[in-house]
Amino acid sequence: MVSIPRGFRDFPPPFMILRKRILKEIEEVFKRYGFDPFDTPTLEFWDTVKGKLGEEAENKLMFIFPDFLSKEWYTLRYELTFPLARYMAMHPETPLPFKRYHIGKVWRHEEPQKGRYREFWQCDADTVGSPYPEADAEIIRLNIEIMRTFSFNKYLVKINDRRLLTGIFEEELSIRNPVPVYRSIDKLDKIGEEGVRSELLSKGMSSSLVDRIMDLMKIQGKFEEIAEDLSGIRNEKVRTALDHLREIFSLVNDDRLVFDLSLVRGLEYYTGPVFETVVKEPRIGSLAGGGRYDKLIGLYSGKDVPATGISIGIERLIDAGLELGIFSLDDRSYTQVFVVSVKRESWRYAWKVAELLRNEGFYVSLDLMRRNQSNQREYARKLGAKIIAFVGPKEEKEGSVTLYSNEMRKTVSLKDAAKAINEIIS
Repeated sequence: MVSIPRGFRDFPPPFMILRKRILKEIEEVFKRYGFDPFDTPTLEFWDTVKGKLGEEAENKLMFIFPDFLSKEWYTLRYELTFPLARYMAMHPETPLPFKRYHIGKVWRHEEPQKGRYREFWQCDADTVGSPYPEADAEIIRLNIEIMRTFSFNKYLVKINDRRLLTGIFEEELSIRNPVPVYRSIDKLDKIGEEGVRSELLSKGMSSSLVDRIMDLMKIQGKFEEIAEDLSGIRNEKVRTALDHLREIFSLVNDDRLVFDLSLVRGLEYYTGPVFETVVKEPRIGSLAGGGRYDKLIGLYSGKDVPATGISIGIERLIDAGLELGIFSLDDRSYTQVFVVSVKRESWRYAWKVAELLRNEGFYVSLDLMRRNQSNQREYARKLGAKIIAFVGPKEEKEGSVTLYSNEMRKTVSLKDAAKAINEIIS
């Protein structure tokens, strides 16, 4: 039986046409916000990555393997942020701020399900060098602009701050190692409140402490109201986080940006604001997420460099858009014009017409199977060609072509063919 590995997919033309259009539009937004293109190898040395992404990622989710020739150990690119950190450590002379976007495949050894695959594309934009809230605010504005570009309406950008969590959990609740708590809270959407409560109790926490944590996780909504309540917690981390978030909210100034204390983000390298973009329907997880990671580059270089960024999950964006009717798979081919040879002896003229139209910038196909006229027309219909261009002995003699589209039929000279096709397409 011929098959492909679980969590990997083939993409026939309708899916790739949609995907390429979406990636192009995302790239245009990145460029409008001043980000430049960037790429890294799909393979990294395992020793370079090890110890940077957290226990769950490194023990369960990363593809790690030896090269039997060199005896080196490698890992497939798990995400696009740590390759950027590695690059910045290798190129400390890079002018700051460094604003890059990176669109590429990543691999995770997860259990496949809707919106979650083992091979998928990410679209990242990051600003390296600025510690200030305006850098985070610009990333979030970019996030909202991308959602607007694709006409998503019912969504929220949830935001929190890791320093706020640290101030509350470590200093106020005296939890020495809050990372396992964060991991449980991060599963809130997957396992629900009772599931999180059970996990926390299984970690040996008292019922009263778990009740306090679960109450805190319900704090969400308008930032100014919540900030006023939280301002009574007097420690430096909480104050710094609230001040940073207050500036972000004032700059973004969008009702879809809401505060949510239950948001922690799974990766352990985040150090400041974290955010996720979620749609109300379908329930598919976050479409985008990111935050500030001021210490990740320092793990490679020995010198901390502030950085903040976003990662857009293109697979979930497409899956959600298809389910909501925002996207469609109606475009089955790029072919705009299909040239049909009415008779076999006219095929060389059809070749000439196709070349002429391609030189004018049109996407053109013609028969390569020596089929009769009827079968050529049926194939053109299956491709979804917008125009069928008929050529036969009469057209060859006159130096013309007969154009057919949506019951409209007209014969034009070759010199007028491009203008006529443009009028039909437009």
